[in-house]
Amino acid sequence: MENNTSLQQQLLEAGVHFGHLKKKWNPKMLPYIFAEKKGIHIIDLNKTVDYLQESAAAIKQIAKSGKKIMFVATKKQAKEIVTECAKRVNMPYAT
Repeated sequence: MENNTSLQQQLLEAGVHFGHLKKKWNPKMLPYIFAEKKGIHIIDLNKTVDYLQESAAAIKQIAKSGKKIMFVATKKQAKEIVTECAKRVNMPYAT
């Protein structure tokens, strides 16, 4: 996978760091919150990158073993790309 700095920059540019409104947060997310700005939690991109890399490695192992991976998109912004990616690798998906 790419170096952490490059991936963090891409996530930052995509706005991944914006979390939920402070008043709608789940306390279990506390370890992953970097800060709060204007009532919105800012997600820790260092931890995000670490967990993305760990997840990517796990998914790679699952795919290598021949098992199916279910792609799911519940947000309208993600539906098109998830559908496209799942079809490209011949995996099931739900949008």
